[in-house]
Formats: sequence, structure tokens, C-alpha cells
Amino acid sequence: MAAHFARAGARVVARRWRGRSGEIDLVLRDGAAHVFVEVKAAAGFAAAATRLGPRQAARIMDAALEFLADDPRGQDAEMRFDVALVDGAGRVAVMANALAA
Repeated sequence: MAAHFARAGARVVARRWRGRSGEIDLVLRDGAAHVFVEVKAAAGFAAAATRLGPRQAARIMDAALEFLADDPRGQDAEMRFDVALVDGAGRVAVMANALAA
């Protein structure tokens, strides 16, 4: 998955970053923005998309704020939350800005 984002120009900062609030599958830099990516896999894209519920989304956002504690801009840092869906054939669909911050 990291290679998919790298081909699009993003730089991988961390894989499976873990904080007190939870885990983030991928943390990337895309220009000045931090991109927090949750990866979900299932037989089809629609099924994969249903695997991210509101409680998990909230934990991911909390973990992202924890990650940004080391950034000089803190919570003012530019960020977005993407969800990468992987189907049974290994195809990837990225939903950019999938979670509201």
C-alpha cells in the first residue's frame, strides 16, 4: 500500500504507527500535509468500506492528533484522512478526505 502512495508522490513517514489512542496504518507526507491512512480489505470495495465504523474513525483521529504532538504546528498542521480500500483481486481505491477532522 505504501508503494501505491509513493507512486503518487507521497513520502511514507510511518507504517503501523501506534500511540495511546490507537494505530494508524500509514502516515504520509504529501507536500506540507500529513496524510493519515486507514487500509481496509474485503472481497469488494463496498464491503471494505463498511469495515470502518464511527468509533474506529474517532480513534484514528485521536491517534493522529497524538502523532502531531511532535510537530511544531501541532493541531494546526495541515492534515487529511484517507481510506484505502483493497478488493479481493488486490486492486486499490483511495477515498481521499474520507474522514472529517
